[in-house]
Amino acid sequence: MTTPDRNSEKQAAAEAAVAEIREGMLVGLGTGSTVAFAIAALGRRCREGLTVTAVATSLRTEQAARAEGITVLDFAEVSAIDLAIDGIDAIDPMLRAIKGAGGAMLREKIVAQSATRMIAICDGGKPAADLSSVALPVEVLPFAQAFVAARIVALGGEPRLRTRAEGGVYLTDQGNAVFDVTPPPDIAAFALALQGVPGMMGHGYFPDEIDALYVGRGALVEKSERPH
Repeated sequence: MTTPDRNSEKQAAAEAAVAEIREGMLVGLGTGSTVAFAIAALGRRCREGLTVTAVATSLRTEQAARAEGITVLDFAEVSAIDLAIDGIDAIDPMLRAIKGAGGAMLREKIVAQSATRMIAICDGGKPAADLSSVALPVEVLPFAQAFVAARIVALGGEPRLRTRAEGGVYLTDQGNAVFDVTPPPDIAAFALALQGVPGMMGHGYFPDEIDALYVGRGALVEKSERPH
C-alpha cells in the first residue's frame, strides 16, 4: 500500500481554499503546517496582482504572511472579516472540529467567529467518524491553572499540562498555559460546561464555526459544505 503524501495533500487543500479569495477581501489566516501552504499560495497571488489584507491568529503566522508580502492588520482594530482559512486537528462529517495543537485556538476561534465564511483545510488523515479519541486543548490563565485542572476533572475530563520539547511549560502568544484534555464522551456538553469556569480562556472545540472543508486525498481535493 502506498503511503499518502500528507504534505502534498495539505498543499492541494490549501491552494483550493485560497482560490476562493477575491480582490479586496479581508482574510483571516490560521496557524499550523497546513496554513503555511495557504500563506505561500496567497503570497503568490498577491505578487501576481491580487490586492487583499489579512489578520493573523498567531505571531508566527503574522511573520510568515509579512514575509510573503501580504499586508497584515492588527485584529484589535477589526470587528469582522470576509473569509478565514485554517487547519484542524480532527473534523467529523457535520464539520464539527477540534483545533489547538498549534496553541492558537483562542485567537483562531475569535477570528473564525468574525468571518462571514470560515474554511477548514486538511490532509486525508484528519476527517474522523467522531471526535471522541482526540485530545481537546484548553487555554488557561496561569493564575488559575490548578483550579481549572480540578474543575476539568470534576466535569469528567483528564487534563495534561502541555510542555515544550526543550523543557518548561508551553505558553500561548497570550502567555497562557494549555491543558490537552481527554474529554468525557459528550464533548459538546463538556465544552459548554467549561465556558462557565473562571480562568478557562478558551477551548479548541469548534461546533459550528466551519462553513466549508477542503480535504486533500491523494491527487484529489474533496470539498464539503456545512449541512443545514
